[in-house]
Amino acid sequence: MTKQKKHEKTEKQNKQETLVVTENDPVNNSENTVKYGERNIQDNQLITFPNPRIGREYHINISLPEFTCKCPFSGYPDFATIEVNYIPNEKVVELKAIKLYINSYRDRCISHEEAVNQILDDLVIACDPLEMTVKGDFSPRGNVHTVIEVSHIKNLKK
Repeated sequence: MTKQKKHEKTEKQNKQETLVVTENDPVNNSENTVKYGERNIQDNQLITFPNPRIGREYHINISLPEFTCKCPFSGYPDFATIEVNYIPNEKVVELKAIKLYINSYRDRCISHEEAVNQILDDLVIACDPLEMTVKGDFSPRGNVHTVIEVSHIKNLKK
């Protein structure tokens, strides 16, 4: 290998290394840069797809163990496991969509009660289940452990 080719290869490697460092170095990223994960969370929508077994009553249980929000009074972070259990009607919620939706709460100042009720309301609007229960099991903070559970049953009477 000639010195010039070797030098070109080294420059190319250095550029790639520099790009990797720049992309992963929070010091060099401006505060206005939105990372792809943050953008996905901001743009989230509760996407549904057709129930593959309409007419069959079956349960879907989803556990979301990394829920976070902020206390509306102190601003301190709250952590919870959110359990969603439902019997689908005509639509099923797509799992990545629900993950991104749940992640959108991380910077919201919202009470435990309001968060769990809002999650139920939004999921019911999105997929119109026959039955749904959402349970928020919040990690203890200040020696207080809170569990909020809310339910919805579709009114089939017309």
